[in-house]
Amino acid sequence: MRITSTSCICPVLVCLCFVQRCYGAAHHGSIKVTRNQTKHVEGETEVHHRPKRGWVWNQFFVLEEHMGPDPQYVGKLHSNSDKGDGSVKYILTGEGAGTIFIIDDTTGDIHSTKSLDREQKTHYVLHAQAIDRRTNKPLEPESEFIIKVQDINDNAPKFTDGPYIVTVPEMSEMGTSVLQVTATDADDPTYGNSARVVYSILQGQPYFSVDPKTGVIRTALHNMDREAREHYSVVIQAKDMAGQVGGLSGSTTVNITLTDVNDNPPRFPQKHYQLYVPESAQVGSAVGKIKANDADTGSNADMKYTIINGDGSGVFSISTDKETREGILSLKKPLNYEKKKSYTLNIEGANTHLDFRFSHLGPFKDVTMLKIIVGDVDEPPLFTMPSYVMEVYENAKIGTAVGTVTAQDPDAANSLVRYFIDHNTEEDRYFTIDGSTGTIKTAKIFDREETPWYNITVAASEIDNPVLVSYVPVGVRILDVNDNPPELARDYDVVVCENAKPGQVIQTITATDKDNAANGARFHFSLDEGLSLNPNFTLRDNEDNTASILTRRRRYSRTTQDLYYLPVLISDGGVPPLSSSSTLTIRVCACERDGRVRTCHAEAFLSSAGLSTGALIAILLCVVILLAIVVLFITLRRSKKEPLIISEEDIRENVVTYDDEGGGEEDTEAFDITALRNPSAAEELKYRRDVRPEVKPVPRHHPSSSLDSIDVQEFIKQRLAEADLDPSVPPYDSLQTYAYEGHRSEAGSISSLDSATTHSDQDYNYLGDWGPEFKKLAELYGEIESERTT
Repeated sequence: MRITSTSCICPVLVCLCFVQRCYGAAHHGSIKVTRNQTKHVEGETEVHHRPKRGWVWNQFFVLEEHMGPDPQYVGKLHSNSDKGDGSVKYILTGEGAGTIFIIDDTTGDIHSTKSLDREQKTHYVLHAQAIDRRTNKPLEPESEFIIKVQDINDNAPKFTDGPYIVTVPEMSEMGTSVLQVTATDADDPTYGNSARVVYSILQGQPYFSVDPKTGVIRTALHNMDREAREHYSVVIQAKDMAGQVGGLSGSTTVNITLTDVNDNPPRFPQKHYQLYVPESAQVGSAVGKIKANDADTGSNADMKYTIINGDGSGVFSISTDKETREGILSLKKPLNYEKKKSYTLNIEGANTHLDFRFSHLGPFKDVTMLKIIVGDVDEPPLFTMPSYVMEVYENAKIGTAVGTVTAQDPDAANSLVRYFIDHNTEEDRYFTIDGSTGTIKTAKIFDREETPWYNITVAASEIDNPVLVSYVPVGVRILDVNDNPPELARDYDVVVCENAKPGQVIQTITATDKDNAANGARFHFSLDEGLSLNPNFTLRDNEDNTASILTRRRRYSRTTQDLYYLPVLISDGGVPPLSSSSTLTIRVCACERDGRVRTCHAEAFLSSAGLSTGALIAILLCVVILLAIVVLFITLRRSKKEPLIISEEDIRENVVTYDDEGGGEEDTEAFDITALRNPSAAEELKYRRDVRPEVKPVPRHHPSSSLDSIDVQEFIKQRLAEADLDPSVPPYDSLQTYAYEGHRSEAGSISSLDSATTHSDQDYNYLGDWGPEFKKLAELYGEIESERTT
């Protein structure tokens, strides 16, 4: 099958069409294909040959954006089998077949029915086949061919990233690269010049230029100064068809800003300045500002101000405000018009960030001279001291002089000064001041122990100008007078043991004094001399502001006397000395052998039993526990569930537990053995309610006569044997407990029945080693022995 085309647009296609048509004319407009033929030659069999296609044209071209009234002719399909009689039918399939591309099934002519856009789709793949119209059988295999959409220049170049914003440093060299712009063209770059773009500058000359091929924008002038012009708007054009006439074009804007460099030194607008500062200016306050101009911006305009010389360099200081770039002049020392009326300063302003490329434009600093005029003002009085500290004794009479403050007018007029106390606090009302002399006096009687220090404020003003007031703090210390006697440091709880020995220290006491150390540092302790000699206790002064209380006899008894009172006299070392009397309360307590206090309360003694309070409490606690056990046992008996055995009386469960240490003959009634002596009352058969016995129990046959006369022990053995052989009976146990305390104690009797009637000289202190149960007995015998010996 032959495919021909008449759409020869470009020179290449013209040549191809020429070759095609010449070749087709040589073969009478068709491609001959030898079909399968059968030859009958004598002696030869039938031979089949594959068909051969003489020439295949596998590509068509169709022009995009065709706007004609008729469908655009694309090409022609022709089969060698087509004899022109209409028996061959051409079929077209593939992309756009039947919608975009249609074919005349008789002639094989292909037309395009729609306007195509190469930028949307560059080519279409189709399949052509020739079939027999009568049999619908293919005359040739299916052929594939491509229809390419031929490009025309219908798309202008576009800048996808514009408009652009870019910066370049000022004073850059000519030819410095600024930015590269790129335009894109949707046309076919492989066909003609439709997508060949050339760049040119429409606006921005003579400052900038653009490379026509690469689109790189460069500076076109030397030393472009930001301070002269900062912003530039450059318009770049991109034109296709290599810039020829008729090509399409697009443009974009590039906004270029020159960035600053430090190419301008700072300059003071004037070489001489004058500043007025009143002498009343406060130290540390700002008194003026000065500024040097810099045409640069940002860090390139940062500068630092310094005072390089002048007679006021020690009185004034200068700092730099980073935001306003101003020099702030501050006062370092107070001004005094009467002493110095003017100062001169040389101030320098210099850039802090230098660019050595532009050092030839320097120096990047400037100097100016500042003259400061000190103004005279009426000042308030000035105290001779910044603060005062005065002293006065407590208990001093009202009107006692405490001290004097002095102030003077610093001005040349030297006006008279009036003093007064600023009554802003309650403490200021405790003093008065002489308005002419400044003498401070007391207005009340002070107690150092109540308030040892007072802080007041004294003011001074000129008589001619009361508005100008100055203040000074005055501290008044209250001096101590020995007006408080010493006292015991605390309430002492003094204890003496019953078994104390003579000369034993039972307490160390100390004293305190509200007066300061000068009037109460040394204390003296003694017993009251007005009383008779104390036979029980004595006092020893340790000469270190402490005293010790000592015993004077052996043994003390709580039963005889449980409290003692000991008056103690304490005096201080002040001038004159003061003294006071305090009474110590001494309690008698029972102690352990190592001196630990056991109890200090008086106890009731049981002479017969000798029971202590602890023993009585233990007995009561045992009684309460026993009552609780009895109540619990009764409660459990009432809440006990019904047994599993049908019998209402099961002798084997009649377990009696009692705690009896032996009551003699009363034990015979503790247990009722009537049931054991009359076993006929028991039931013959007893079954469990929840278990059915598989083996019948052993029958019990006892004649009545034998039951009455049977021995109890024998009866119990028989019942035990029956219980062991009965599988339906639970293994109940008959438990009987007895409380047996053993033989008599090896220690023997402690009863006093067999004791001797006469007193013994034996030492009973060893009873204390037997345990706490015998301590009370040891104490009783010890007291009896003590009373007998005394």
